[in-house]
Amino acid sequence: MKAWNVAEMEVEPHHPRVLGSESEGRVIVIHLPAGESLQEHQVHERAWLVVASGAVEIDDADGETVGGGPGLMAEFDPNERRQIRATEDARLILLLSPWPGDGHPSLRG
Repeated sequence: MKAWNVAEMEVEPHHPRVLGSESEGRVIVIHLPAGESLQEHQVHERAWLVVASGAVEIDDADGETVGGGPGLMAEFDPNERRQIRATEDARLILLLSPWPGDGHPSLRG
């Protein structure tokens, strides 16, 4: 078993921390300071985002916005575009599966 206390671990802003990376998935912790954003982006994998601390607002490609604090979980289809803004200093857990997903640059050869 591996276990982490995401709320207390050192994670510098702009330096996501990879907790695990296997073919089944990748888990990343992100520290997003209040007022900052993960600009509109997408990943090749299915993605789940969990707010561990703080609060965020998430905009999807259809213009829907959802916001929340600890316990908020959002799921995104592969290649679904979104933007995430921290309304408070936020600690986020991002799970990507499978890793890497179809079309990921690391699979090109």
